[in-house]
Amino acid sequence: MSGETNTAKLIKGLNPLLNEGKYIFSTLKDFSKIDRKHTLFEFKEKEGTTVVLEQHKADELNLDYEYVAAWITLTIHSSLSAVGLTAIFSTELAKNDISCNVVSGFYHDHIFVNINDATKAIRVLTLLSESYQ
Repeated sequence: MSGETNTAKLIKGLNPLLNEGKYIFSTLKDFSKIDRKHTLFEFKEKEGTTVVLEQHKADELNLDYEYVAAWITLTIHSSLSAVGLTAIFSTELAKNDISCNVVSGFYHDHIFVNINDATKAIRVLTLLSESYQ
């Protein structure tokens, strides 16, 4: 399945799910002290590799981080070629003073928001989905 591309269907079907846990972003140049089975995702940049993992695991590994996030999954299967989805939900979050970091997987979009904004972000996304024309 290639996923949904219709923007209206995507927004109406967001069905945001707040995943359990607290997540952090850290950067590594040396992976010798981390088992990749603990990383949620990795992204290689020229300065180092960004890793996202649960806060408790980062604390066990003594990793540096500044930002503690909640992880929200938009459960609709969105196409990687869909246009407008990220712009619409990120604008709505911004209107409510919620910063978001977005990662797209093959099946779903994932949003990381400050842990203190998790409940508010779910409410904003749900309202957006329910009221979208």
